[in-house]
Amino acid sequence: MRIVVHLDVMLAKRKVKMKDLAKAIGIAEQNLSLIKTGKVKGMRFDTLMKICDVLDCQPGDILEFSRE
Repeated sequence: MRIVVHLDVMLAKRKVKMKDLAKAIGIAEQNLSLIKTGKVKGMRFDTLMKICDVLDCQPGDILEFSRE
């Protein structure tokens, strides 16, 4: 089981660059890259809310539960 992160898809759909999103939500681009690649063990709800606010999406648009 794992959580699949579709942040790259939402960035492309919204035509937002990673560096612009990182600046808008107040985290380092390197940390956002770790989230995007799924290399983090967790994410604060506050960070998720900011991402969803900037990208005008729902958490389910970014995160997916997979049994694989």
